[in-house]
Amino acid sequence: MSIFQPKVFFVMFKRSKGLAILIALSLLICITAAQTLNFNTSRMSDLQKPAKPHPAPEKVEKQPAPIVYGIATDTMEIVEGKVARGENLSEILSKYNITPTQVFNLARKAKKIYNVRRIAANRNYILLHSLDSAQTARYFIYEPNKIEYVIYDLRDSLAVTHVKREIEIHERVLAGEIKSSLFESLVEAGGSPQLVNKFADIYAWRLNLNRIQPGDKFKLIYDEKVVNGETIGFGDLKSAVFEHEGKSIYAIGYDQGNGVDYFDEKGQSLRTAFLKEPLEYTRISSRFTKRRFHPVQKRYKAHLGTDFAAPRGTPIRTVGDGIVLDARYTRGNGYFVKIKHNKTYTTQYLHMSKFARGIRKGAHVKQGQTIGYVGSTGLATGPHLCYRFWKNGRQVDALRVKLPNGNPVRRKNISEFTALKEETIKRMESIDTHSVKPELLATGGAKQPKDA
Repeated sequence: MSIFQPKVFFVMFKRSKGLAILIALSLLICITAAQTLNFNTSRMSDLQKPAKPHPAPEKVEKQPAPIVYGIATDTMEIVEGKVARGENLSEILSKYNITPTQVFNLARKAKKIYNVRRIAANRNYILLHSLDSAQTARYFIYEPNKIEYVIYDLRDSLAVTHVKREIEIHERVLAGEIKSSLFESLVEAGGSPQLVNKFADIYAWRLNLNRIQPGDKFKLIYDEKVVNGETIGFGDLKSAVFEHEGKSIYAIGYDQGNGVDYFDEKGQSLRTAFLKEPLEYTRISSRFTKRRFHPVQKRYKAHLGTDFAAPRGTPIRTVGDGIVLDARYTRGNGYFVKIKHNKTYTTQYLHMSKFARGIRKGAHVKQGQTIGYVGSTGLATGPHLCYRFWKNGRQVDALRVKLPNGNPVRRKNISEFTALKEETIKRMESIDTHSVKPELLATGGAKQPKDA
């Protein structure tokens, strides 16, 4: 029988196909079993390997507790704060187990050193308290400003220590060129608003500061006050020179015994004997006139003064040195101050809200000193200053009177001033006007004041 017979061939094909499938399944089972065995063997091998040791934690050295105002704080917690508005020492310390009786005893001890009533809002303080659950305050340190601090020791001794930090004086030079305004140019060169105002006050009588031009140049030598590496303000402006329209105008600081004044190269004062105005005002609301309609009395009468409108509380300055003739209240003038400057000139300041500290009859005042504050007391409809000016006993218009120059260098001081002038000019000529930032010339430290 031939295999090529259709029936026989079909039967053989079916059998061989089934056999092939069976063989394929067997091979698949063997491969799967082998992979499983390899996986398990590998896993067992991994499990048998010793685990990598974790790195030992780094040893952190304990930092020593900081020393605060000379006080070791290893047994205390440090709390930094700021005095809230209306808050007093008793309220602050009551949160740290200090009784009102302890505060009263502390205030009594502190009265002659630094009265606790002088503790003001928005000032920084540091409180040190115990680490136990009671958190009892041990020290309270108050900083009234950047120069001084007060340590209130709240332990059994209740001691009070007032410390003034050392102030270093650094002499600096500043130079530059006017590009826009005087203010912007000086600040851009490294100056401060305080320094700009001082410079402007010195030159106000010799220059119209509204007419300075780009290209004008300035040089200043001044003292800077530094505490713990931080600038806290400025001392004297020692000298300056301003080059305007090709002309150099010197301001040489020199003390003849009554404080530093500023003179040109010829020894003439850069200021007049009187300030032009006694305050920073908003506008002139009424001028000197023989006939004005009074806003309160509703009738025409002479107004022999100049009214400067200004916000309530604006400081009022005396325009010149002198002695207070009168400082009191009247129904018409309100609170007023009258000052005799010399045999020729007298001034008066009316409608104040209050006097400045120390202003009373017989008190000596210096030009620019604050003598009171703008108000509307007496016959006034709003806050302003009525400023009156007498010359030889006769009231005159303060805005029109020709004011005398300040006193020049005295004859007995000429040789000393001349030496200072020559040194100043030499130093100024060596300064590069294109310097941008303040250059340190010299330093000197003020002696540490004794603790009060």
